[in-house]
Amino acid sequence: MSRVINPDSVGKERTRLIKSIVLCIRELAKQTNVTSETKDMASFIALALQSISDGVDVSVAAWEKRDYWVKADKFRMEWMWTGLSAEKMKTAVLTSDWAAIALLMPQIASRFNKVEVSDNHRLGKPWVGAYSLLALHRKL
Repeated sequence: MSRVINPDSVGKERTRLIKSIVLCIRELAKQTNVTSETKDMASFIALALQSISDGVDVSVAAWEKRDYWVKADKFRMEWMWTGLSAEKMKTAVLTSDWAAIALLMPQIASRFNKVEVSDNHRLGKPWVGAYSLLALHRKL
């Protein structure tokens, strides 16, 4: 029996989310006032960071199986900020604290400063409807 290859691995999902966050930060920087799309963008960043944070343990599971504990811990420490930033963003978005969001954006952008998203990307607008999804997560 041949091995099963999962084309949608956590690493590929993380890369897609990172590029989507970079694109979202670019578009959010162009906004001049708070609209429903602005709320969607900020909410998407919070949800994407949380998704990246949730995928870290899945990524390191294979390393831990092979007793690469140092590599696994280093990877966890490298991505620990995503969960913290996601919580700050969620709180700021749900309380409409746009000053806090404005302070968080450069911090998040600096983490992804080496990520390039071409003008001809196929990401679309992944943030559409993210605010209602974030509000729904809050109620759960």
